Amino acid sequence: MIFSKQIKPFWHLILLGTVLFISCKTNKTNKHQTNITKPNILIIHIDDLGYHDLSFTGSKIYQTPNVDRLAMESVRFTNAYANYPRCVPSRFAMLTAGYPIKDGDVPDDGFEMTEIPDSQNYVKQIHNTGYQTAYFGKWHLGNDPRDFGFDFSMAAGHAGSPISYIYPFNTPKHKGINKKAPIKDLDTIGKKGDYLTDVLTNQVIKYIKNRDQKKPFMTMLAFYAVHQPLEAKGEDIIPNENEIKAFNFGNQPEYILEGTGRTKMRQDNATYAAMVENMDENVGKLLQTLKDEGIADNTIIIFSSDHGGLSNDGTKQRELATSNHPLRAGKGWLYEGGVKVPLLVKWKNHFQPREENQSIVMLMDIFPTLSDIISGKKLTTDGQSFFSILKNQDHWADRTVFWHSSKARPVNTGDTKSSAIRHGNYKLINWYEEGRTELYNIANDPSETHNLINESPKLTNDLLTKLNNWKAKF
Repeated sequence: MIFSKQIKPFWHLILLGTVLFISCKTNKTNKHQTNITKPNILIIHIDDLGYHDLSFTGSKIYQTPNVDRLAMESVRFTNAYANYPRCVPSRFAMLTAGYPIKDGDVPDDGFEMTEIPDSQNYVKQIHNTGYQTAYFGKWHLGNDPRDFGFDFSMAAGHAGSPISYIYPFNTPKHKGINKKAPIKDLDTIGKKGDYLTDVLTNQVIKYIKNRDQKKPFMTMLAFYAVHQPLEAKGEDIIPNENEIKAFNFGNQPEYILEGTGRTKMRQDNATYAAMVENMDENVGKLLQTLKDEGIADNTIIIFSSDHGGLSNDGTKQRELATSNHPLRAGKGWLYEGGVKVPLLVKWKNHFQPREENQSIVMLMDIFPTLSDIISGKKLTTDGQSFFSILKNQDHWADRTVFWHSSKARPVNTGDTKSSAIRHGNYKLINWYEEGRTELYNIANDPSETHNLINESPKLTNDLLTKLNNWKAKF
């Protein structure tokens, strides 16, 4: 069942409950069902989607009934993090299962996937266990995902964002100089009236329907949405304009000052709302396809985002997409708004749907987990398998994880150079060039408003020492 994007919260909850009740009572076998025992894998990765950009995580503006339904059928991680608050290093970390370190630093760009040895390449490892592998959408890590071991790729290359979401996709719709790389393949698969997110979804559906049914598949769809440019279908924008106009934001300010710029505090961009809801509709199409093909029960579905939503500007003011409130700041920052991401993992009859609010996991853990599930093999990476957590046999409440952001963008997103560590409930951020440090208890203070350095000097010193020792290993 694919939900329309304009279902409002009350009816949304009723329909969600109805769907879950029906799904528990029916178990139809489709004629396409195969005898494959290894699970298929579908990874849905969204670009720039904030943790609170989904209605099940608290958005009152964006209606996401299909992702919400998936969430209620999944293990929902509330302490999941990107390895970096921007696109390229975050994606590199996820795909290579390690911290995004290169030549003694964490660069914003310049990663070469061809340099990853097979001993650290989970994509090749999964392929070697008999999987057909495919990658669709945003790559931004070189020329082609096939260079990293995927069998097939579509619309994936150097481009970090579309020139346009509206066909013709590689033709600018606005005045000014275009410096973006075109997205390959789109000229052959698009036509007048097409919207890019729809086109990519349809290509994945086509691939799934035409797959080799004798082999399991691992398919990753990395939407370019909901990254800028902010472009949506006109018929999707108008209802959101009306809804936002009628919404009472109360005393919530539109912006507050943060760093060298502003933080957006309201989810009041109708075009962005339409983009989120279109993404949700397409997730619904994918879930329906799995059901139609009779493979929904034996497909692991992973839904995530590469970092927080675009909520901050810097010395140069610009249009901002969303608000991550009550999380602090957003894309580019090491506050929770920049690195906390939604993470859903579903495998029916294997993982009990629930909220996992104890364990600290990162995107770099995803491929070690998949490899562990299908083969039990572990490679030499910083990422760890959370298979035992999915089975509710273990929890990582005291895990220690790190971030380093030396390529700050005070002009565009308002952040300055910083590093961070989270150990258990505590998170320390160090602006090392400014000599400034902040410490927060994330469990008690997810908005990161109460700095504890004066109250907990020993803990501050211990965490700062651990952080600097990690950085010294680069």
